[in-house]
Amino acid sequence: MGRLETADKQSVHLVENEIQANIDQIFSHLERLGILSSKEPPNKRQNARLRVDQLKYDVQHLQTALRNFQHRRYTREQQERQREELLSRTFTTNDSATTIPMDESLQFNSSLQNIHHGMDDLIGGGHSVLEGLRSQRLTLKVGALPGDGEKASCFGLIQQFGTCVYVLVTSPQIVIL
Repeated sequence: MGRLETADKQSVHLVENEIQANIDQIFSHLERLGILSSKEPPNKRQNARLRVDQLKYDVQHLQTALRNFQHRRYTREQQERQREELLSRTFTTNDSATTIPMDESLQFNSSLQNIHHGMDDLIGGGHSVLEGLRSQRLTLKVGALPGDGEKASCFGLIQQFGTCVYVLVTSPQIVIL
C-alpha cells in the first residue's frame, strides 16, 4: 500500500493491479488454510480456525483500503477533468431561445400597480364621502320652527323620504341624525 501512495500517475494502475493480484492470491491461500485447519487435531482446530479467520478479516480490510484509494483517485481524476473542461470551454452569449419575455411581464406588473393605485383612490374617495356624510349629519338643520304648522310640514317631509330617519328636537331647531 505504501508503493501505491508514492506511485506516479502513469504507474498507479500497474501497482493497483499488482496489489489486487496479491490479495486474490492471499484469498486463495486462505481458503486452502481453512481446509487444512479443519484437518487439525480437535484441540488445535479451534485455534487454527481463529487464526485463519483473523487473516481473512485483515485481508478484507486491505481489500477495502484498496477500493477506497481507487475511489478517491477516480474522484480526483474526474474533478481534474471537469476543471480542465471548464477552463478550456469558450463561453458564448445566450441565444434567442433562452431569452425571457420581459415586455409581457413588465406590462403585467405595471397593470397591477395601476390597479393598486386605482383601488387606493377608490378607497380614498369612499372615505371622503363618508366623512362628508358624517359632517352633514352633525350640521344639517331642517330649519327654525316658530310655529306648529311648520313642525307638521317638516315631519311630513321626514315621513315622505324615509322611515329610518332619527330626529333630534332641540329648541328652537330640529336636527336630523
